Amino acid sequence: MQRGDSAIVPGGPGSTLERRGPNPAMPPGAFESAFAELLAAHQRRSDNERCIECGGCQRCSDCTFCKGSRDLVRCNYCVDTESSVDCNHCHGSRGLIGCTHVSASDRCSRSAYLDHCADCDDCRYCFGCVGLSGREFFILNQRYERSEYFKLTARLKRELGARRLAAIERR
Repeated sequence: MQRGDSAIVPGGPGSTLERRGPNPAMPPGAFESAFAELLAAHQRRSDNERCIECGGCQRCSDCTFCKGSRDLVRCNYCVDTESSVDCNHCHGSRGLIGCTHVSASDRCSRSAYLDHCADCDDCRYCFGCVGLSGREFFILNQRYERSEYFKLTARLKRELGARRLAAIERR
């Protein structure tokens, strides 16, 4: 950026978050204060930009058919998902990048069909895995044959679902 150029922050032209370039006479500590002010203004925002048919979402951009999500960019059909980019059909997850059909997972990227996973990259069909890269058909970081994977995960999903229902009923 050249001196005198405008600095644009998320929110786009005309947004309350748009701000002009730094003041060359900015005293020490003023940068931190201005940055904290921008962060606070962003967190107070709840509007979505260029979204189609998104319900109950906050601070999402260029998304379609998402529900109850926050801070998504270019996502489609995501539900209860946060801080994710370029994802499709994800549910109850956070910090995803380029994922599809991911549930209850955190910080995964370029992956598909993950359930209860964290920090996985370029994985397919993983359940309860952590820190894997380029893997397929894993449960709790152990490899399974395709047919066995689907049998075990179907049983695990039934059992986990029954436990969740029982916990809700006890409340």
